Amino acid sequence: MALPLTWGATPAEARRPYAADDLVEGSVLRLTRAISVAAPPELTWRWLCQIAVAPYSYDWIDNRGRRSPRTLTPGADRLVLGQRMAVVFELVSYDAPRHWTALTTPRGQRLFGPVAVTYAAEPDGAGSRIVCRFAVDQGGAVGWTRSRLLAWGDLVMMRQQLRTLKRLAEGDAAGRPGAR
Repeated sequence: MALPLTWGATPAEARRPYAADDLVEGSVLRLTRAISVAAPPELTWRWLCQIAVAPYSYDWIDNRGRRSPRTLTPGADRLVLGQRMAVVFELVSYDAPRHWTALTTPRGQRLFGPVAVTYAAEPDGAGSRIVCRFAVDQGGAVGWTRSRLLAWGDLVMMRQQLRTLKRLAEGDAAGRPGAR
């Protein structure tokens, strides 16, 4: 598999089923993004939960110019079904401290169509891996076109988000909270 469908994911991660896979009906395009993190999965999980607080990608685009927090927000890892994640998603399931899954809100569906996402903090030796799976509706001509545009746009934004979360989790693991 190649860009824009995968970035950073191993072949096994790209093939593995995730909770998001079964939440969008019909013809689905699956996008898998992953990155290694030199931090324990429990700490990486806490940073994944920060997505409820801020997007952690390009703040000037996703966060109206406000910088995403560089320290963990107390309580952000206490997830509640139905809560907003990354502005356009609503949490539908989670298994703390492993993964959370969300679906696009009505506003998100108007922008991107039906999309489900799973963010996972997986053990990897002494560290962890962040693995994200997007399941995107690609039915019909509009859905097919929108899914391809989303795949490329998501690749740019998700790459930045994962690199930022990696840097922050690794900074915390090394005793340097808020590391750039």
